[in-house]
Amino acid sequence: MDEVKRIVADIRNGTIAPVYFLMGEEPYYIDKIAAFIEHHVLTEEERGFNQMVLYGKDVSIESIVSNAKRYPMMAEKQVVIVKEAQHLSRSIDSLSSYVDQPQTSTVLVICYKYAKLDKRKKLYKSLQNNGVLFESKKLYENQVSEWIRKVMQGRGYRIAPKAAMLLVEFLGTDLSKINNELEKLQLVIPKEKEITAEAIEENIGISKDYNNFELKKAIGERNILKATRIINYFAQNPKDNPLVVTITLLHTFFSQLLNYHGLNDHSPRNVASTLGVNPYFVSEYQIAAKNYPMKKVSRIIAQLRELDLKGKGVGAQNISQADLLKELLVKII
Repeated sequence: MDEVKRIVADIRNGTIAPVYFLMGEEPYYIDKIAAFIEHHVLTEEERGFNQMVLYGKDVSIESIVSNAKRYPMMAEKQVVIVKEAQHLSRSIDSLSSYVDQPQTSTVLVICYKYAKLDKRKKLYKSLQNNGVLFESKKLYENQVSEWIRKVMQGRGYRIAPKAAMLLVEFLGTDLSKINNELEKLQLVIPKEKEITAEAIEENIGISKDYNNFELKKAIGERNILKATRIINYFAQNPKDNPLVVTITLLHTFFSQLLNYHGLNDHSPRNVASTLGVNPYFVSEYQIAAKNYPMKKVSRIIAQLRELDLKGKGVGAQNISQADLLKELLVKII
């Protein structure tokens, strides 16, 4: 995020590179930087003659270079944006000859999503010398809730840790999807109010009581009644609560709990840092550690792997998700 801010600040201040190569597994920031260039380098009047958007499926490197070498009309610069450039992966290295001697009056933006350049290729080295090379890396799941908090803080909003975790559980690590939901929340929740789990349930449709986050907490507390209610809800709504997601989350939780048992320093700050969790949730690990000794945690991790295989039909056919969920709960608690 800091690198994105720096790129945007440079463009605002008039320090504009001739080539921006935006690559990586996370498309959100690639789209954000490209959109910022699209709307801020040229004035509205200049865009008609001096800004074009090309698509990797429809053009060749030769065509891109030909457009980039044009001179702007009644403007100091022209902008050429190539979207979905990953479709040119076989020939992309031939762009290096242009990058070695770019047209100074052109801003060429290459959006190379879901992939990245080989550092050994000539284009990579050319971009390091004559352009901006930005890699948008996929965030790990345990990083996304903090990303949500920072994004909303930058927009003047506060969001509760539990609310952020619900969004991550429901939407995964797709930042574009998460951002769309956050923008919806901004329309209905005033800045002076914190975005809570209740607000998520009311406006996005994620249950604040019946979700994997609450199941994990109930299991950690050995709250059998609450865990059973959630399991029954999952069994009745299998499409919205796939077994593989539940097992993955619990496997991560117990793996972190195993690491917790191995720590010498159980201070909240060290636990949060070592396990990669929000400090708000450290108490859940403290409680679960009392309920599940290390040997028990190791057995549970092995049992979760077995259930995952069963859920995929390995060694167990025609077992319903409801029965597998019940087996999961019996084996853990």
